[in-house]
Amino acid sequence: MAFVTTSDGIKLYYEEKGSGRPLVLIHGWSCSGRFFTRNEAALSERCRVINVDLRGHGKSDKPEWGYRISRMAKDIRDLLVALDLKDAALLGWSMGAAIIFSYFDLFGDDRVSGFVIVDQSPRQYYASDWKLGQTGCYDAEALSVLCTRLEYDVRGVAEGSVHGCMTEIPSGEELDFFAGEIEQCPGRVQAAIMTDHTNLDWRDLVPRITLPSLVLVGKKSKIFPWQGSAWVGEHIPGARTVFFEESGHMLFYEEHEKFNRVVGEWVAGL
Repeated sequence: MAFVTTSDGIKLYYEEKGSGRPLVLIHGWSCSGRFFTRNEAALSERCRVINVDLRGHGKSDKPEWGYRISRMAKDIRDLLVALDLKDAALLGWSMGAAIIFSYFDLFGDDRVSGFVIVDQSPRQYYASDWKLGQTGCYDAEALSVLCTRLEYDVRGVAEGSVHGCMTEIPSGEELDFFAGEIEQCPGRVQAAIMTDHTNLDWRDLVPRITLPSLVLVGKKSKIFPWQGSAWVGEHIPGARTVFFEESGHMLFYEEHEKFNRVVGEWVAGL
């Protein structure tokens, strides 16, 4: 088992496969690197894949502090420094994309050469000028309900998340696998991260991204209206946007062959 230690002493678990340009996989809220089970091996044929569990998730440490998007962006930089990675591509799914936004905000192009943004709206909450927010946690009241549920029913929230991320009803085996990964993230951690994550608005930052970017959108996503995720691709200068017509939020799982081909070719071409 491989770990790196962050600047505040937290051990982050990661797996590494392949050679070539580094590609760091950053999973979504409450999940783990094992969500990329259909991607890691295929991508490693073209890239040096580093698949990390964020703090509080998977096999990484679960401290009492640090559950903010900005802190997790710093964790990713700590990972890049610890492994001496340069010119890395960062791939962020869902909340992982928000971590990429924060990374660029804080560190610019330091050690990175490109971004892959996977199915994430620039703003979670609805507003008078934004109707493309998260369908389940779209305002302070919805967040309060979610946090209360996480105090008593982590498994129920986990199963609901898996159902919401997929277009088809997951099999019993799939549900147990993904919900089990989510259960490794304590309810208090999930609540703290979502409280920070849902209050952020990246619409002012997205047009300032200067690195090559690939934006992937699930046309059948039940987490965001697809137009919200597509907005990111429309507003990053020079970005390439690819639509996954048959996929929901977990497009890397549901259309994994297309995902692996598109991402692998794009990263290899940087």
